[in-house]
Amino acid sequence: MYTLVVCEKPAAARRIAQALGEPTESRPGGISIFEVKNSRRHYKICTALGHLYGLTDVTKNRSVYPVLDLEWAPLAKNPQVIRAINVISRLAKDASSFVHACDYDQEGEVIGYSILQYACGDKYAEALRAKFSTLTDEEIRDSFANLTKPNCGLADAGRSRHMLDFIYGVNLSRALVRSFKSVGRYRNLSIGRVQGPTLAFAVNREIEIRLHIPDPYWIITAQFDKDGQTFSAQYEKPRVEKPAEAKAIINACLGRNGIVNSISDNKSVLRSQAPFNIGDLQREAYSLFKLGPGYTLTIAEKLYLQALISYPRTSSQKLPPSIGYDKIIYGLSKVGRYSQLVSMLLSKERLVPNEGPMTDPAHPAIYPTGVAPRQKLSGLEFKVYDLIVKRFLAAFGDPAISRHINVTIDVGGYVFKAGGMTLTYEGWMVLYKPYVRFNQRKLPELHKGDLLKNLGVEMEEKFTQPSYRYNQASLLAKMEQEKIGTKATRADIISTLFKRNYLAACKGGLEVTDLGFAVIDSMREFAPGIVSTNMTRLMEEQLANVEEGSADSISVIEQAADKLLESLTSFIEKEADIGAQINGAISADTAQTAALGQCPLCKKGQLCIVRSRTTQKRFVGCSNYAGGCKATAPLPQKGSIRTTGKACLECSWPLVGVVFARGAKQWRICTNIHCLSKKRGTT
Repeated sequence: MYTLVVCEKPAAARRIAQALGEPTESRPGGISIFEVKNSRRHYKICTALGHLYGLTDVTKNRSVYPVLDLEWAPLAKNPQVIRAINVISRLAKDASSFVHACDYDQEGEVIGYSILQYACGDKYAEALRAKFSTLTDEEIRDSFANLTKPNCGLADAGRSRHMLDFIYGVNLSRALVRSFKSVGRYRNLSIGRVQGPTLAFAVNREIEIRLHIPDPYWIITAQFDKDGQTFSAQYEKPRVEKPAEAKAIINACLGRNGIVNSISDNKSVLRSQAPFNIGDLQREAYSLFKLGPGYTLTIAEKLYLQALISYPRTSSQKLPPSIGYDKIIYGLSKVGRYSQLVSMLLSKERLVPNEGPMTDPAHPAIYPTGVAPRQKLSGLEFKVYDLIVKRFLAAFGDPAISRHINVTIDVGGYVFKAGGMTLTYEGWMVLYKPYVRFNQRKLPELHKGDLLKNLGVEMEEKFTQPSYRYNQASLLAKMEQEKIGTKATRADIISTLFKRNYLAACKGGLEVTDLGFAVIDSMREFAPGIVSTNMTRLMEEQLANVEEGSADSISVIEQAADKLLESLTSFIEKEADIGAQINGAISADTAQTAALGQCPLCKKGQLCIVRSRTTQKRFVGCSNYAGGCKATAPLPQKGSIRTTGKACLECSWPLVGVVFARGAKQWRICTNIHCLSKKRGTT
């Protein structure tokens, strides 16, 4: 008789088998099984391939909605999944006991639950749970020596999350697709309880950007000399709203030397950044390496499976003493590139990390295990690993100290300000190089009453700028801030918005497409709860209560289903209107490459809207370019462009419509930049 150990991934199964003894491997049906026999126990360690079971619609009819009758079933479209289930089922018949050793989080608990219940014959309740945050030999052996009961609350919360995501995602997506079919077209559209609010964040920001009207202002800068050292100072008002006021200040200050009015000299203590949780790691990797959040998570999971770092899907910024600071840091000393940094920490009397406020009941912050890599890491793998190691080491470093000098200077009754900032003690920053930079600004030695030679005063016109577009990292941070989605799913949600063509990458970040606007407009009009952050956040809180055992999963799902049905009722009534709205948006996207009309120059080609492959800017060009026609014209780079089918009465070039914001006025313009109508303002 043997103990059957259920793992989530083949690499994890192999690591666990190696930690428990000297395994032998067999591959029935092409599925790896590791067998370990020692004087105390006999294990057979099997592996899932991620999820082997998923939710399915009992009707099996994709055109039917609403759908609330669900069942858990094997993912039958994948033959390897079926082979894995069959192998595990055969092994379960002769097993005397079971160990759930999948990742210790909601997804891992659901994967193990499904296998133990459905493939092994209702064995979840009697199985024991192995809990570990790293795949090091020592921690695996310790977890098997201290097995616990499975976390039923974690399983209930995970299964409930799958059900909520399914009934919202499937029903709303089918509603969108059917509304589009009502106008005679088909497209793969989707929306969900987390996807909706996330897209709405981007839409709100895009509207804010497109409606922004830049206002001019002026900044005034003076250059001073003290004993041959020059420095600049800014006028005390960061913005001067009127040019006449700015000119008056310039005229009053010209040729007048400055007098130092006041000096403040302060020291500032700069503590290290908190250890990484998955959101912090994803944002830092994007900032430093331009890695998308999903890719960063994939790399981190590879490092975890190689036992190089702890479990990455964590919200915690805490490093408990139980992980063994000394041991980890000493282990890193054997990795050549970190030996010098580690020696700085090992010389300290006490190792106390600087931690952040966020916690996670399942896992600590991400930390290196101290185990040296057994194989050479790829370039990006090493970058992420090095970032994690140095962030961990920096958490134990001394606070850095900086010196801040602020000076006010009087010039003819006008006050200018200058600041200097220098680092007097690097502390933890030494341990986090090259990922931390301190921009120093030095001032000459100054004293109150010093006379400063005025080298010149200048005014510069600037314009107010709209908010920045979200990028992948900042959109993920917004989701985290609003408490929607989970640490494991947020990156996938953003990826889905790209796949559906709701978002597109642009130079300034993420731009919402016409289709993305249309979907959100439809949701806000006919199913506003779907894009409500409050509703999604409430569901997350209810799922947390299910995990803690203070809420019943059935009642949570029933409440959510009732709200969904309310939204779908009005949605179904307006199917045709929604379909027409989305069709218009897709047609507008398609019009980006559509012909505008016959070229008025060569009379052979068609003028089309095209996008440069190098600059990504759109412009009008003739399809007869290869035949020698050089007809081109610039286009507005913002807003949706729609064909009108009409030509300009002045020059015969096509007229296009431009809409700069959803619901805003459509501007009709001639594409010919030299058209006389532009000079007269008649277009």
